[in-house]
Amino acid sequence: MGFISLNYLLFFPSISLIYYLISHKFRWIILLAGSYFFYACWNLNYTFLMLFSTVVTFIGGLLIQRLDDKKNLLEPYTDTYKLLEQKIILKKKIYLTLCLVINLGILFFFKYFNFLNTSITELFANFHVNWGFDNLNILLPVGISFYTFQALSYTFDVYYKKTNATTHFGKFALYVSFFPQLVAGPIERSWNLLPQFSEKMYFDYSRVKDGLLIILKGVLKKVVIADRLAIVVNTVYNSPENYFGLEVIIATIFFAFQIYCDFSAYTDIARGSARVMGFNIMENFKHPYFATSIPEFWRRWHISLTTWFRDYLYIPLGGNRVPVYRWYINIMLVFLISGLWHGAAWNFVIWGLIHGIFQLADIYSKKTRQFIGIKINLKKDSEDIYAFKVIWTFLLTCFAWLFFRAASLSDAIILLKNATVYNPWKLFDGSLYRLGLDAHDFIFAIISIILLLIVWILQRKRSLRDVLLQQHIITRWCVYILLILFIIIFGYYGSQYETSQFIYFQF
Repeated sequence: MGFISLNYLLFFPSISLIYYLISHKFRWIILLAGSYFFYACWNLNYTFLMLFSTVVTFIGGLLIQRLDDKKNLLEPYTDTYKLLEQKIILKKKIYLTLCLVINLGILFFFKYFNFLNTSITELFANFHVNWGFDNLNILLPVGISFYTFQALSYTFDVYYKKTNATTHFGKFALYVSFFPQLVAGPIERSWNLLPQFSEKMYFDYSRVKDGLLIILKGVLKKVVIADRLAIVVNTVYNSPENYFGLEVIIATIFFAFQIYCDFSAYTDIARGSARVMGFNIMENFKHPYFATSIPEFWRRWHISLTTWFRDYLYIPLGGNRVPVYRWYINIMLVFLISGLWHGAAWNFVIWGLIHGIFQLADIYSKKTRQFIGIKINLKKDSEDIYAFKVIWTFLLTCFAWLFFRAASLSDAIILLKNATVYNPWKLFDGSLYRLGLDAHDFIFAIISIILLLIVWILQRKRSLRDVLLQQHIITRWCVYILLILFIIIFGYYGSQYETSQFIYFQF
């Protein structure tokens, strides 16, 4: 059941209505049943996989919490204190390790087994050795990377005493499976989302209206912009050997905006759906293409995943509180794993490697850039310097996106080579209108990107949604109706062009 579907249009109002009509103490049951139904619409069998992961994580949290409680009862400065403390710490590590091994083992089996098996087979083939193991005929469960990381964040939070283990299995199961952000995030933290399921939510017209506006914004970005841009992107990237120069460059730039509009649209619909029912989940994007450096880009892009890796991998590895060479290794390791998290293919690993190199280059060149800036009396706060940094960062990001979007590493290499072909006449000979969109749709796609950028510029100082909500009711409803009509008229859907699945569903 996708967000952009008639099924969700019926499902979400129904479950929201039931949610507000029944008693507070039973609401978690409705949400849990609705969440499992939502996931079962993709594949019923994989609900049992999610349930198993939930049970393991819940029990692991209780066992770790019990050891912490036992440790608190120990009398310090006694002869046996140190020995008992060490035993408790060891057991905690064992329980943590078991939770990690089981959850990551499931993720590895479904997402990475075939990738690893294929890689080993190809490696052995270079030495004329038959590996002898066939790939498994298994489907990747929708959203497994997201709910696995959300479950693991709870285990880490209990282990590091950022939160207490919950004793309510039903509410914990809801935390893992909460339908708005189950399939593609944001990856929530237990200390933020889990307590909200125990709060008594009242119907609030202003909050519901705000949530519906966020949903409307997401639908607009998805069906009007992302799905239209996807036509050009798919045309070029599905046949990389047939397109050159400007065709590859434009398709890559289109993909940069497609993936933003697609993924942020999912987040908007998730946040808006949760908001309607009274829940607050984190923002995942903060105008990432206005970043002035790659490190800043990652502070604005997929924030829930970036902070997850920071909190549960980068910092435990030592972060930047280690020798310089170790710091660089930590950065590269985080980005390589991040690339692999996004997809079981070498082009994703290379994408992560490229961003890791960008991070190191930014750190390594910082003093040099500051020295040059002082020597030439560069005004760091000037608009032209800001614009240059934004454009440069965007171009670096697009270069990396080429590897991300390519179907394989070999396709990425072909696209990269073809992109160097000089053919500026393609702008004028009508070739660009043969990439899947006719002249009108192609021009509209460019206009939609320009409008998106204008909205971002306007929102640098103030949220347009806040401005709208302060207007007279007649003005507001005129805008609402116009936005709905705009989506209906200019949305890219129908019998010929089905609304495409959200990109991050595959991760």
